[in-house]
Formats: sequence, structure tokens, C-alpha cells
Amino acid sequence: MSQEFRDLLKKVGSGSHTSTPLTRDEAARAGRMMLTQEATPAQIGAFLIAHRIKRPVPAELAGLLDAYAELGPVISPIDSDQPVAVLGCPYDGRSRTAPVTPITALMLAAAGIPTLTHGGDRMPTKYGIPLRKVWQHWGLPLDQLSLDEVQHSLQQENFGFVYLPHHFPTAQALVQYRDEIGKRPPLATIELFWCPYGGNAHVVSGFVHPPTENLAQETFKLRQVHLFTTVKGMEGSCDLPLSRTAIIGMAQPDGSFERLLLHPKDYGFPHEDVPLDDEEEYLDQLGEVLAGKPHPLTESAIWNGGFYLWRFGVCDSLEQGFTTARKLLLEGSVAAKLEALKSALAVATPG
Repeated sequence: MSQEFRDLLKKVGSGSHTSTPLTRDEAARAGRMMLTQEATPAQIGAFLIAHRIKRPVPAELAGLLDAYAELGPVISPIDSDQPVAVLGCPYDGRSRTAPVTPITALMLAAAGIPTLTHGGDRMPTKYGIPLRKVWQHWGLPLDQLSLDEVQHSLQQENFGFVYLPHHFPTAQALVQYRDEIGKRPPLATIELFWCPYGGNAHVVSGFVHPPTENLAQETFKLRQVHLFTTVKGMEGSCDLPLSRTAIIGMAQPDGSFERLLLHPKDYGFPHEDVPLDDEEEYLDQLGEVLAGKPHPLTESAIWNGGFYLWRFGVCDSLEQGFTTARKLLLEGSVAAKLEALKSALAVATPG
């Protein structure tokens, strides 16, 4: 048993009247002791549920991110004039609505924006479809790459994926606690803010609950991350919804922050999100989207792609973004990027 961790646990687990937040340094120490298993399983489980009940504060989240930065994988900076887009989505996936994040990532890559995603396998508590399932369906062995190969793919093809079990096994070892405590721990919030890239990055962080947006702003400020986007997305992802107004926060390097409300109907898009009724059917639908065929999911892909093309500076206006997104899909540029990526990775992982 770690006495040091026990003392930190007492601070966050003493009840609503006597518990106190950890300092950033204390949270970093707690994160390191959980990742290295210096804390016992009983201590880790108690900390995660107590911290969830108490609710984390920005200094604690910044400290946990410090531990991730110290012990986790870091992709070396690539040679690019563009900040790398790092898309932060819940690791436990989606179960109600069809994701278009994979299409968005490919579209950004096709438009010259280096794009990095991260995640793991099917994970509690939602057990929704993870990004890896889509990569596998497309024949992309992204979960088999070394960190150097991820860096090379990001440099050459504008596309990379950090796979938790392979690249960050100490964090993967904590996944079991999600199932055992039956709730998302604060580490699930950390994953939305985490940036496993060591150079100039633009972090996109999805969220569900409005307080998470403020947590993101304050946490990024403490971590001196000045360029980021927050999205009240579908099931906490980076995907902008069609069924409601998209609530977006945009931070700039100069420290300014702007709130943007996007109404799909103002731009002629449908008003319904595509449900995720059957995963295999959904994976087939992705093929229709890549082929530019008329489909509600294609409209969702254009809605999202157009926004991100504008946000990352490819297009000067939202209207131009939507036009460009539609053109990239209909003319086959996104599908061509997938084929180029498959060819490149086939060489990187022979056999």
C-alpha cells in the first residue's frame, strides 16, 4: 500500500463537507502512482469513484494531464506549417448515433491538415463502437504501428492514430476500473483533453455536459494550450449534431475565446441525426459516404467536414467549407486519401 497515495485519497474522499481539491502537483503525483500501479487496486478504485463524486477541478485535471505527458506516448513533431488537428472523443465510443469522425479525419487529411486521433478497444461503460473498429473495417492496421510509424504516417499521409493498448499500456491497465466501478471516472474527461503530439497542435475536445466546457478552458489555460476547440457534440464526440444547434467554443493563440452557435437549417442541412441501429449496417453506410452517394450520413459528413475545413483555415467561410467538403466527397478525394493511406500502411506493416 502507498501511504502517500492514501493521504491524497483522504483529501478527495472525505465527504462533501471535508474533502478538498488536490493541487496540480498532488494530482500529477496521484496520476503517476495510478499509472505505475504504485497505488494498490483498492486505492485506485476508491480514488476514481471518490474523485467522480467530488467532481474534478481544473488544477486536478491539469495535474493528471501532466502525468499523462510524463509517462504516456508523445508523437514527435512533424514538418508542417499547419497545426496538427488532435480529435478528442470519448474512448467508450458511440451507441446511439452514427459517427462521422473517421470521415472528418480523412477529409482533413485530404485537405492537407495533419490529423491525429486516439483511443482503444471497445470500452466500458458504454461499450460503443470505437474508432479502431472503423480503421479495421477500412483495412487500416493503425493499431499495429510503432510510435515512429505513427509519426511517419502523420508526416507523409497527414493521418495518425495513437492506440491505447499498444502505445500507452499503463493507461490501458486502468480501463478495467471503469467496468468495476460502473461509472466513467475523471480519466474519461482527461482523454478528451489529452494531446499525444509533441509539436504545434490544435486540440478539438468533445463534451456532453456544459460544465465540461469551462473545465476544458481552465485546464487548457493551466497547461498553456491556447489553440483549441470545444464541441457539444453527439454523445460527447467531436461530431456536430444536425438535430439541434451546435454549441462550439473556439480559442485562439492570442488568448481570445469565441462562442459559436451553428444552426443546421440556416445552411440547408437536414434536422435529424443518423441513428446507429446496427454496426455492420453503419460500416456499410460509411462506404456510401466515401462514394459520395446520397445518404443522410453523407449530409452529416459534409456538415462536419465543412465546419472543420473552415475552423482549420482551409476555407475562408463556412459556406465555402460546406461546398469544399461536398466536392471532396463527390469527386473522390476523401476515398483516394483512404486508398493512399492503405497503400502506405501496407508497406509499413508487411505481412
